[in-house]
Amino acid sequence: MDYLDGNAAAGLLSEVFAVDVTVARGKCAHCGNVSVIAQAHLWPDDHGMVLRCRICSDVIAMATERDGKLCLDLRGLDWLELEV
Repeated sequence: MDYLDGNAAAGLLSEVFAVDVTVARGKCAHCGNVSVIAQAHLWPDDHGMVLRCRICSDVIAMATERDGKLCLDLRGLDWLELEV
């Protein structure tokens, strides 16, 4: 399966964030690349999604839906900067 760009994460992430997270900038904890989430590579599946850095392909974020709850793992990001 081919990946989608990070814009495809907008629907699921809009359930958590009140702002458009695809325009948020983040820093990859592995390689230090700074870019907007829309430039990440998204790997969707039936249970959620995995976002990977477009430079080093390391996982920057994961989201899964379980028992009516969204579980979000952002440990692959050093930081995430949202417009308010």
